[in-house]
Amino acid sequence: MRVALDAMGGDYAPSEIVKGALQAKKEWDNLEIILVGDREKIGEVPFEVVHTQVVVEPHELPGKALKEKPDSSIGIGVRMIREGRADAFVSAGNTGAVMAFSLINLGRIKGVKRPALATFFPTRKGHSLVLDVGANSDVKPIYLYQFGVMGSIYLSRVYGIEKPAVGLLSMGEEETKGNRLIEEAHELMKQSPHINFYGNIEGHDILEGKVDVVVCDGFTGNAVLKFGESLVEFMQDILKEEAKKSLRTMIGGILFKPAFKELLERVNYEEYGGAILLGVRGIVVVSHGKSKAKAIKNAIGSAYRFYRERVNEIIREELE
Repeated sequence: MRVALDAMGGDYAPSEIVKGALQAKKEWDNLEIILVGDREKIGEVPFEVVHTQVVVEPHELPGKALKEKPDSSIGIGVRMIREGRADAFVSAGNTGAVMAFSLINLGRIKGVKRPALATFFPTRKGHSLVLDVGANSDVKPIYLYQFGVMGSIYLSRVYGIEKPAVGLLSMGEEETKGNRLIEEAHELMKQSPHINFYGNIEGHDILEGKVDVVVCDGFTGNAVLKFGESLVEFMQDILKEEAKKSLRTMIGGILFKPAFKELLERVNYEEYGGAILLGVRGIVVVSHGKSKAKAIKNAIGSAYRFYRERVNEIIREELE
């Protein structure tokens, strides 16, 4: 398998990207990793380097990047899939640009109405896959239904979860709760033999781990994702502040440090690697902008497992 890796994307590029590539190669020796970026900044590495000095900045508009930076590290990396030079693309760069280049250059799998960005959320029981978290602000009932199908296939094939439970995020568990979009999507999911539909779920049910797959529109999903990330940072800061208030709290902090460490590991995005763009004709993984070596390694691992289990082929067979 050949993975094109954006060496210039993210806050810690290219040094942490290169470290992540080295760790991935050590764990999965049969991988061929191709770095895309500035050869001079990357330095001496045991990988092929596709040179470009063009970088899409973190807050650059996707449309502008498409028009003005086709030869950026993101643009080249995605095109490498289309040209058959790579099987997957991994980037910690501008998420909107990665999605835009992927849609334009790769297109959708036959039968897929809209791709969805899927990522893992920590739960009381382990993890749940949430999609969409940013690819589609406006959706139709059929899109939500297909998100459920694609998420189910991904979890069952890559993670071995038999008949993943699918929940539709709404304002209440009752079938009649929610707007017309949710009601119609609920009916499609309930009637489908292709998913194990649990029913509607509420926001607090995500962390409870009531379902394996949480389906929502990209606007809602992205808001939930950003809130979750900020909540983790908030809790870290509060714990540090409280631990410094007195000798008693300092001792308590020391005693509970192992438990806090385990908790933070469970909610650490580095463990999941990144979000995968389901529904495009290729394998595209988007890592967090703050990703360091461990997150990059795990993102490459996600791409590898996705390729190994032929997820896109199964999605096409199911939705064609």
